[in-house]
Amino acid sequence: MGNCCATPSTTSQKQNGKQKNKPNPFSADYAAVNGTGGGNKLWVLKDPTGHDISADYELGRELGRGEFGVTYLCTDESNGEKYACKSISKKKLRTAVDIEDVRREVQIMRHLPKHPNIVTLKDSYEDDQAVHIVMELCEGGELFDRIVARGHYTERAAAAVMKTIVEVVQMCHKHGVMHRDLKPENFLFANKKETSPLKAIDFGLSVFFKPGERFNEIVGSPYYMAPEVLKRNYGPEVDVWSAGVILYILLCGVPPFWAETEQGVAQAIIRSVIDFKRDPWPKVSDNAKDLVKKMLDPDPRRRLTAQEVLDHPWLQNAKKAPNVNLGETVRARLKQFSVMNKLKKRALRVIAEHLSVEEVAGIKDAFDMMDTGKRGKINIEELRAGLHKVGQHIPEADLQILMNAADVDGDGALNYGEFVAVSVHLKKMGNDEHIHRAFAFFDKNQSDYIEIEELRDALNDESDTNSEEVINAIMHDVDTDKDGRISYEEFAAMMKAGTDWRKASRQYSRERFNSLSLKLMRDGSLQQPNEGR
Repeated sequence: MGNCCATPSTTSQKQNGKQKNKPNPFSADYAAVNGTGGGNKLWVLKDPTGHDISADYELGRELGRGEFGVTYLCTDESNGEKYACKSISKKKLRTAVDIEDVRREVQIMRHLPKHPNIVTLKDSYEDDQAVHIVMELCEGGELFDRIVARGHYTERAAAAVMKTIVEVVQMCHKHGVMHRDLKPENFLFANKKETSPLKAIDFGLSVFFKPGERFNEIVGSPYYMAPEVLKRNYGPEVDVWSAGVILYILLCGVPPFWAETEQGVAQAIIRSVIDFKRDPWPKVSDNAKDLVKKMLDPDPRRRLTAQEVLDHPWLQNAKKAPNVNLGETVRARLKQFSVMNKLKKRALRVIAEHLSVEEVAGIKDAFDMMDTGKRGKINIEELRAGLHKVGQHIPEADLQILMNAADVDGDGALNYGEFVAVSVHLKKMGNDEHIHRAFAFFDKNQSDYIEIEELRDALNDESDTNSEEVINAIMHDVDTDKDGRISYEEFAAMMKAGTDWRKASRQYSRERFNSLSLKLMRDGSLQQPNEGR
């Protein structure tokens, strides 16, 4: 679920530019006013299936963890069927907005008709401690993980995926629901079969809308955000924009509007300049490029509707779309979505090897504390528990990314050397002195630049296959002035900000993006929103 609630831009909600105060959900009279029971107890759901989930289901292992709750494998006691249960702690629901988000997520899942590409809600429970949402179990993994594992990529495959995503958007809009958080992470395969259906899984930021209704809350994930969201005046057209961003990524492996800073991302979205020159775009059909342009039209009035996208020739002939492999470059870029780039991993190890005695001592103590099995290795459960103990609360998805990135030998656990690299990354011990030392390691000829040959030589000892496409993709992403080499400034920017845009997108807080929108409005980068269309 999300932590932002949409509010229509109506005059009844604004008095002299100020919104009416929302009630405190933990006040004694909140429950009575909101019809959620009596006394001081907070009841979130209006009509849950029941209050005791353990009477019907057995909760099993953890499947994932988010800002508000944990998703568990759960088993129906009556027939042994497996489901996923998202348990949301009431202690985390600190505001009326948070409460309304959970309530609305369940309402929307109940409201939408059964659809083969939308995860099905089975039951909902609420007790004194948590809200439990029991849903269809999707065990096939994320959309991008499947693409990477497959080892090849074609326009035809992209067309099939996009058709599914836009059919979900069309169905939502037809039933008065705006999704507002379409991104690859929110689409899972039901099972591991090649023919498995793709399912939309998260409606935590979705909202009901009426024709012509406009919204002003900044919600969603920055890289997929339409320009009118930043301008705080939007409607369901934003879902088509987000789907267009996904299509661009499916075809070339990187997002269309990327920058190392929040302000850079926002300005790139507002400019809406689409790059069709970089590889593999010359191999992509004109029909596919035409659809991308029309889905990413910055004017929502001109942007295609979901139905118009489905009627577009490229999707109408999805099964006849070119089946030409778009090349290893796309696959290499997609692979980098779930790991830190190899240059940064190698640099972290260089920094780790040159830490002071004091810095190393603290890391050794932390490793010994987390290594509860005393095996000289830390698995993901020990890492999670240990980080929690020292006050590092990392979302489950990011923890898995971190584990995958640091686990160089691929044995599913971190040895001491790998753990040191993680510690450097988490503690941001990469100060200028450390970064200079790492840069010098790569700059063998002391030219003050890392040339592609030096990059190739430095990474040739990595344990995984080192393809020329990965080297070229790293150079393309880090070499921001495009002079064919990496300067110290470009290297330092990579170390401090990271080049894994999908991980970075998870780290942007909506509050910071909200503030950025106001700042850009003040300095003229954004036009002030107009009421209505």
